[in-house]
Amino acid sequence: MADFTAPDFLRLDEELSTEERIARDSVREFVTQEFLPVIQEHIRKDGSFPMELVPRMAELGLFGPNIEGYGCAGMSNVGYGLVMQELERGDSGLRSFSSVQSSLVMYPILTYGSEEQKDRWLPELSSGRAIGCFGLTEPDFGSHIGAMRTRAERKGDRWILNGAKRWITNGTLSKVALIWARTEDGVRGFLVETDREGFEARDIKGKFSLRGSVTSELFFQDVEVLESERLPHAEGMKGPLSCLTQARYGISWGVLGAAMACYDEALKYSLEREVYGGPLAGKQLTQMKLVEMLTEITKGQLLALRVGRLKDEGKLQHAMVSMAKRNNVDIALKIAREARDLLGANGIVDDYAAMRHMVNLETVRTYEGTHDVHTLILGEHVTGLRAL
Repeated sequence: MADFTAPDFLRLDEELSTEERIARDSVREFVTQEFLPVIQEHIRKDGSFPMELVPRMAELGLFGPNIEGYGCAGMSNVGYGLVMQELERGDSGLRSFSSVQSSLVMYPILTYGSEEQKDRWLPELSSGRAIGCFGLTEPDFGSHIGAMRTRAERKGDRWILNGAKRWITNGTLSKVALIWARTEDGVRGFLVETDREGFEARDIKGKFSLRGSVTSELFFQDVEVLESERLPHAEGMKGPLSCLTQARYGISWGVLGAAMACYDEALKYSLEREVYGGPLAGKQLTQMKLVEMLTEITKGQLLALRVGRLKDEGKLQHAMVSMAKRNNVDIALKIAREARDLLGANGIVDDYAAMRHMVNLETVRTYEGTHDVHTLILGEHVTGLRAL
């Protein structure tokens, strides 16, 4: 079928700056010409990430795109969102790779780290010479920070780390892991180099979803971490929660890319597919489904753009991000399912992208706060009452 055509029913391109459009278009070209031709083989063969593309991703400024300095691109937050959109048009695993590096590793180092930590790690991470991961989620309690079992005990100028993390993107690929652990003074963040004695990372196998992403378990047995490797300005739950807000913002844009890919594929397929003497697109039910897809994408674009502009203006509230993540993931998953249905039997083979996006979005609906968790966040914001 023909190359991707982005839906822009309300001409939102006119609301973007020249720099934002250039950033989006360069990533769109990269995804089309360099990523999509290789991802099928990675998913079919062993469920791996195409690490050979990391230098090119760094060259395009895809690590820490909205960070100023340290070799980063310094884009607006809307520009960052558009980049996430195009990456997830390729695959949720591609957006996750960039999102974890940017929002969950580089952002907390920039926000809560010392000058020495910033100078050491941010240039390494922005250049792709080092890959990082974010260790918050645990085997028994997910990302429920209040139930965290991983512990760090102070011993002079060192900390002794014990515990485990699970569902960690890029865990076995990483040179540094940002680990959140409970201490006698509350939750703290630590930059742990992954070659430390007592640190072990293992890949999680058997995934049906996000097969183009490396997902790992991390184990710590008496791992020694220097006091100078603790994030000095991250205290309590604010640190990890603020990181999640950054990542959720990127997701709210990213999933629109997956939805747009599915809509475009379904539209082109239905125009080409002959059914009962005419194109599938000429049937009433098909047109109804395509109209619903386009409408929901357009509403999601408006939501993401407004949230992005508020973020750039310093007016963002975390509940706004919850609304964007909750709504856009939900509509993207519904669009992927509808597109798969329109493709008929062809929808279950990987020559088409709809089912790959569909199963990926099942994971995206769960991570960085489930759909129901964001419902409760918004419910508390609206009523002032925490639901029981």
